[in-house]
Amino acid sequence: MQIKFHGHACIQITGQEHSVLVDPFLTGNPVAVESAETIQADTILLTHGHDDHTGDAIHIAKRNDATVITIVELAAYLSLQGLESVVPMNIGGGASFPFGELKWVPALHSSSAIVDGEIIYLGNPAGFVLQMEGVTIYHAGDTALFSDMKLIGERYAPDIAFLPIGSHFTMDPTDALLAAQWLQAKVVVPIHYNTFSLIEQDGHDYAEKLKQYGIKGIVMEPGQVLDTSTWQLV
Repeated sequence: MQIKFHGHACIQITGQEHSVLVDPFLTGNPVAVESAETIQADTILLTHGHDDHTGDAIHIAKRNDATVITIVELAAYLSLQGLESVVPMNIGGGASFPFGELKWVPALHSSSAIVDGEIIYLGNPAGFVLQMEGVTIYHAGDTALFSDMKLIGERYAPDIAFLPIGSHFTMDPTDALLAAQWLQAKVVVPIHYNTFSLIEQDGHDYAEKLKQYGIKGIVMEPGQVLDTSTWQLV
């Protein structure tokens, strides 16, 4: 199985038969190297409703006839925008899908969209734990540090965790170091940083500091692919 980083918080998990795209934000993303016109995926997961996470979801879903899975309010909103294959879920809920076992977990953030000058509430933000082809993946979404990350680590023992480090809107590197210790994932990939000036951080410094806790940090640049059989970039 391979995991491709598309920049910001967008990753794509591709196994033998399925490809799962997370928080697609390509159009308007200054660091993206791939276009929404070229992405191929059969499933899209959305952690929350902010446009730097949902930006290309509708277009990619329609072009690929993909199913979108997300929190119930955001799912309802997307259905109103014309998406036909939308699965509503909520925090604490889990389900089996053809691609794997999916569980939604908390995130401390917000979730909304601005439509015609009005702020639309889109439910609670979330992270998720995905068990796919023998690999357990935790994507934190946009979040502050919270102590239940310890429970996520104890309960699911993720092989890899994608953690925001950008600060301003999410955890900073210091908080994300503590999150990594609590989660005890084998591999941690920093996300949600250096897309814009407000969230500039040193991902390599963060990865280097993870070593003192026996955690492998991998800095992924947009377009790079991680092989989960070796935990090496390919």
